[in-house]
Amino acid sequence: MSDRISPTAHYTNQAWLRAGLAPSWFGTAEGKLLHATLQPAMLLSQRLGGPTLMGFLEARHRAIDAMLEQAIERDGICQIVEVAAGLSARGWRFNQRYGDRIRYIETDLPNMVSRKRALLEPHHTLNEHHQVRSVDALAESGEDSLMALCHSLDPSKGLVIITEGLVNYFDTDSVLALWRNFSHSSQRFNQALYLSDMHLKGTSQGLLVNSFRLLLSSFVRGKVSLHFENKQEAQTALVRCGFQQAQLHEPNSLRDMSATVSSRLVNVIVANNKMENAL
Repeated sequence: MSDRISPTAHYTNQAWLRAGLAPSWFGTAEGKLLHATLQPAMLLSQRLGGPTLMGFLEARHRAIDAMLEQAIERDGICQIVEVAAGLSARGWRFNQRYGDRIRYIETDLPNMVSRKRALLEPHHTLNEHHQVRSVDALAESGEDSLMALCHSLDPSKGLVIITEGLVNYFDTDSVLALWRNFSHSSQRFNQALYLSDMHLKGTSQGLLVNSFRLLLSSFVRGKVSLHFENKQEAQTALVRCGFQQAQLHEPNSLRDMSATVSSRLVNVIVANNKMENAL
């Protein structure tokens, strides 16, 4: 994985801030500039009935929030690890809401970890219940691996692993390796849930949508990979990687929001190892 901070980290930061999902001090100058640069293209897509980056970023973020809230409030899971958390304010928001009821650990590569800590430390939000730590999501062993981090947690308090804006920037083999790593790392917990966003080939067709995907690929300076044709293929792959159950949901089915052309571009993965009635 590259340790550079990508443009998407700054743009998504601005998207969440504008959607009221982050405090004003989370904003970055890079995010404001990128938003201003891409806004004409987004307005044109919207006027033509197409998707917008802001639309699908907000939809996936709120849907993942909804499932995490359910895991904490209904299922009593107390430990959350967000992999490649970037400049998301979710860790801060959930720590503000639940306090010492949960332990939220944001992870990323060293450059982003330094940036995130510099953002949070002046506001005195980091403590034993909210941490930012260096983890290489693809590492299967070693002190910077997810497995090592998970072995430091209490298996009786459950675990939620979150990725957002990650899997579609890897090739298929890397995604499957990532999922196997997540499944294996979470097997020792009495309850284990994996939440993520995913784009599918079958919902990414049409001139406007394909043009939007090309714009996104250019924006992130790399290919945006679509690994599976439909929900069933993705769910089967997740089970083969070690999860007991897996489903993909449209964002509006997980949160009270209207389905839009932007929200229909993304699905939310909900996969588990040991939880009953989690899906």
